Amino acid sequence: MNTALTAPQGRMPPATGLRLPALGLGCAALGNLYAAVSDGEAAATLEAAWTSGLTYFDTAPYYGHGLSERRLGDWLKAGGGAGAILSTKVGRSLIPLDGRPAPDHGFVDPSPFAPVFDYGHDAVMRQVEASLTRLGRDRLDMVFVHDIGAQTHGENHPAIFAAALGGAFPALARLKAEGVIGAVGIGVNEVAVCLETLGRVDLDAILLAGRYTLLDPSAADELLPLCERRGVGVIAGGPFNSGILSGGAHYDYAQAPPAIVERVRRLNAVCAEHGADLAAAALHFPLRHPAVVSVIAGARSPAEAVANAAHMAAPPPPALWAAMAAAGLVNEAGG
Repeated sequence: MNTALTAPQGRMPPATGLRLPALGLGCAALGNLYAAVSDGEAAATLEAAWTSGLTYFDTAPYYGHGLSERRLGDWLKAGGGAGAILSTKVGRSLIPLDGRPAPDHGFVDPSPFAPVFDYGHDAVMRQVEASLTRLGRDRLDMVFVHDIGAQTHGENHPAIFAAALGGAFPALARLKAEGVIGAVGIGVNEVAVCLETLGRVDLDAILLAGRYTLLDPSAADELLPLCERRGVGVIAGGPFNSGILSGGAHYDYAQAPPAIVERVRRLNAVCAEHGADLAAAALHFPLRHPAVVSVIAGARSPAEAVANAAHMAAPPPPALWAAMAAAGLVNEAGG
């Protein structure tokens, strides 16, 4: 197992007892994000990640409408990942359907459930119970309140946020006190709702996707310094911004616009000058900030999981960051 990945990267709040590795596996792709993956390929990807040193796995009921959790659970039940760190999310209840649902926000051929937003106390308690069943566990290391914020809910955000404050967060606090979960946080794609939540709730962690990357460092201005002061562990999700930084075509879950494609071209050019790989730079970039305790990247095949691990084990040369700053692609502080 690769010791560069299993060595502690970041300490979560002491009460959680958690140390996260530098790199974890995001399991959205195992819920058939953008393309279908077979059960066998999903299991092989999880095994390759584990063998390569990845010990932290993040999933959610929304990913393939239960499919990602079920596949991760099947692998765990078969003896894989003994002692793995697991996180999942709450905020959507899965309602059984008679037939297979249509693709939903990129999830191709998901399980026959309709995901329905529900941040109420009792709903969240049931969601956690269902996740534990799919994962085959009696305890979860971390649970995040998923996809709150105006970006997701628009004008309904105030009502949704109030429901989460009165329901989801108290439910998770209760489960943490009972020892069912180890840490409580939010899993979101926008900075504003992180700041809003920190003003109302004591969090152990924030899983923030796509907002502290080579293409979008917007979390650096206010959120990351606040988390550092508060002792909130930040897990940087989406370090490839949906794939564009690792050779794909998607940016923020959609086709990358021309301006982003050009910026990626410039980043690639600077990396080439320093003998570095852009995907490796994308994985290491978030870890330059002391508030960031881990990075999670997705993989839909064993080869991708192994490649991510190899990139994390081979840091880019320090001169790369100065060159990117000189080219106006990052600032000297890493933002």
